[in-house]
Amino acid sequence: MVRIMTIMTRRQPYNFVYARGVTEHLKSIEAKYDSLIREKIDEQLRFEPTVETKNRKPLRQPAAFEAQWEIRFGPDNRFRVLYDVDEEERSVQILAIGEKDGNRLIVGGEEIDL
Repeated sequence: MVRIMTIMTRRQPYNFVYARGVTEHLKSIEAKYDSLIREKIDEQLRFEPTVETKNRKPLRQPAAFEAQWEIRFGPDNRFRVLYDVDEEERSVQILAIGEKDGNRLIVGGEEIDL
């Protein structure tokens, strides 16, 4: 009898690096959403930040904040996190956190061109 042993490798998590100004971005969003935003960043970006999904997509360039990727989540998918990934360092750089209002993206209280 031949036994096949499967070895599951543990996925290496990515570290998060927050750009200067992201704290200010969060201040312009109702505080009741802080934990949701932090949970979704961790859930969506900790292990596979460059895998495209329904709510995680690469951005067309040039993009706001020079971001390469975007996730959207929350009530009516109203929140956006713009980010880059450094595979070599295994880090996700959170560049901006904003709130979508119709066709407008509001980051830190200011409308950003899409």
